[in-house]
Amino acid sequence: MAGVVTSIKDLIVFVAFEEDEPLVGELVEVDNENKTQLLVERLDVHGRVLCLNLRSDRTIQKGMPAKRMNKGIEIPVGDETIGRIFDALGAPLDNLPPVDPAKAAFKDILKVESKSTNFEVAKPEILETGIKVIDFLTPFVKGRKIGIIGGAGVGKTVLTMELINNIAKSGSGLSFFTGIGERIREGHELYDTLKQADLLKNTCMFFGQMNENPVQRSLVGISSAALAEYFRDEQGKDILFFADNMYRYIQARNELSSILDQIPNEGGYQSTIFSDIKTLQDRLSSNEKGSITSVQTIYVPADDISDPAVQMIQHELDAILVLSRAVAEQGIRPAVDLTRSTSSLLTPEVVGDRHYVLSVQVQGLLQKYQSLKSIIAIIGENELSPADRADYAKAKKLINNFSQNMFVMEKLNGIPGDFFTRDQTLKSIEEIIV
Repeated sequence: MAGVVTSIKDLIVFVAFEEDEPLVGELVEVDNENKTQLLVERLDVHGRVLCLNLRSDRTIQKGMPAKRMNKGIEIPVGDETIGRIFDALGAPLDNLPPVDPAKAAFKDILKVESKSTNFEVAKPEILETGIKVIDFLTPFVKGRKIGIIGGAGVGKTVLTMELINNIAKSGSGLSFFTGIGERIREGHELYDTLKQADLLKNTCMFFGQMNENPVQRSLVGISSAALAEYFRDEQGKDILFFADNMYRYIQARNELSSILDQIPNEGGYQSTIFSDIKTLQDRLSSNEKGSITSVQTIYVPADDISDPAVQMIQHELDAILVLSRAVAEQGIRPAVDLTRSTSSLLTPEVVGDRHYVLSVQVQGLLQKYQSLKSIIAIIGENELSPADRADYAKAKKLINNFSQNMFVMEKLNGIPGDFFTRDQTLKSIEEIIV
């Protein structure tokens, strides 16, 4: 028995079913010229179903018949998806034909597989990024999560592209890039960069950028995670998962919450913010079959790192790299705030005694540098004791030591990029400190 469209409000479409009503997460197809697909968001009383208009189709009218499709949003999975760009619904964005259904399997993006009960912890495996400040302060450990936090224009996307360039070149595993609510230009630039470097053969890409409606922007991360899960579980691959930008995912969920007339929480975000973050983050996990190592950029609104959404995303991460506008203004790239960047993985068990002891010494010097700065502003550097002057000079050298040229910026500034092994990074720090 078909349903009937009873009312339409922006992206919300109400469909009434007399019997056999669909389930939450299923698709409903409107019988119009576009065969518009709606996603069931909520079940109301008396067979009334609240649906979301996935593609903002404006041809839907009240009274149109609609039918249950008995399936959810399904995206293609398998080797046919490698080197391609998809939207949140699995449609290609690279002007190439859709994936042949005969060659690929399909997976429901909202269907979560049961979690593994094998809790054996694998020995931490450090992946070298070639970027000194990351390898030293927030070591890149296989199967863990790193966040790159910063306001607008401080270099989050550039740092992400550099990581993709440096790590994907090794050819180990499979890289995923997910653009959530970011600029379309950046997506094009990344695609061109990967194509020229011949890295598309190891990359899957999903985009739900600023031009898409909040439904697609909130689903694109889920779609990408669903495909990553397939490669991890079915092919036992190790996945490098880059998401730019995790804050925009929360923003899209917040927009949807407003459209659905839900009451916001005290911070102004949706009341479901905690479960929204968990829904995506819990799927970016590792098991005994394979690993998902994720790098997530997080936009900081108005440079306020205490923003509730930023704080809640931080709780899900193993390491955070904070990019600072004040550091960027000094011409240091990447513009990392060395005193606010932290990692729970910076332990002797993970990085070894040499690295750990050095990190403690560096943090001590940097903390002293911060306290001396305010004193110097009043009385001048010459009034400091010889020991304080020496420590202040060492700290300044350390800050400059963590600055390096990027491969992805080579075409713009003509300066060749730098790659440093972890041992080279530790040696350069020892030369300054000792």
